[in-house]
Amino acid sequence: MSKRDYYEVLGVPKNASDDDIKKAYRKLAMKYHPDRNQGDAAKNAEEKFKEAKEAYEMLSDTQKRAAYDQYGHAGVDPNMRGPGGGAEGFGGFAEAFGDIFGDMFGGARGGRGGRQVYRGSDLSYAMDISLEEAANGKDAQIRIPSWDSCDTCHGSGAKPGTSAKTCTTCSGAGVVQMRQGFFSVQQTCPHCRGTGKIIPEPCTACHGQGKIKRQKTLEVKIPAGIDDGMRIRSTGNGEPGTNGGPPGDLYIEIRIRKHDIFERDGDDLHCQVPVSFITAALGGEIEVPTLQGKAVIDIPEGTQAGKQFRLRGKGIKGVRASYPGDLYCHIVVETPVKLTEYQRKLLRELEESLKKGGGKHSPSAESWTDRLKSFFS
Repeated sequence: MSKRDYYEVLGVPKNASDDDIKKAYRKLAMKYHPDRNQGDAAKNAEEKFKEAKEAYEMLSDTQKRAAYDQYGHAGVDPNMRGPGGGAEGFGGFAEAFGDIFGDMFGGARGGRGGRQVYRGSDLSYAMDISLEEAANGKDAQIRIPSWDSCDTCHGSGAKPGTSAKTCTTCSGAGVVQMRQGFFSVQQTCPHCRGTGKIIPEPCTACHGQGKIKRQKTLEVKIPAGIDDGMRIRSTGNGEPGTNGGPPGDLYIEIRIRKHDIFERDGDDLHCQVPVSFITAALGGEIEVPTLQGKAVIDIPEGTQAGKQFRLRGKGIKGVRASYPGDLYCHIVVETPVKLTEYQRKLLRELEESLKKGGGKHSPSAESWTDRLKSFFS
């Protein structure tokens, strides 16, 4: 029986890229997976799977693909790596199929003696800082959990005077093979959990872990201009890996405390500046705070509530900014309270004087009155 064209088997054109060929094989491998095909369909699925595997092995190899494109099946040796059976055939399958499922599922990496090694988990830490510290940066110290070798068993995990034994389930490899027909899956040994060792008498101090959890002090540099919610990564300061795997990372999340005066908006700052209604009416100079010190604002005569003054460069220079933001001062005109009878009399006289004198002394009120007349008419 003649073989089908390899491109036809994978359902790809002859000019398909390596990535397209890999994706096509992945799709077929999942479709004809033994676990997905039981009963009467299992035999046909097995043949389809072998056929797809052979096509992928040939077309994923640059030299074999070139020979196949030029001479067809005669250009490649079908006996060099058969579609199934035998140790060599299964080795080729494991290499190709392992590459496919490694991309799909990731997972642990092989360690010494075949043992699985695992990267440690990442840790997170929330740090509260002031707005001034966020603007200027700071060097801080934090205490985080850390693992040290057990002093009692010196890291072996075994009770002093005893020792760990080689796991009989996996013979010290840390992994076991699960076979189903021609298909084989490698998984972490459930008995020793990938360590390859069994501890008959665990150390009472560390309970067989070989390490003890302690606290350690870590120096952290907070960059100037950092904003609320940003994170700083400290590489390798997470939880330790398993079986010699790399440690995880520590992520420090910045939380900026509420400020008594300023509100931050990106690199800009905003603040409410109260002024007396006398200053707003007559004008004058007022002092306002900035993160760099005091500044003076010239209040023009007749300043209305809500007036905004912009102080350029008095904001915060963000971590990615080339220049600092601005400070926006919002004027809040304060109405006098708890007046004496004499003060009330003066205000009434002022009001009468304004009415008799003519002119527009209350521009907003007069504009409001005009809009009301237009609305009701």
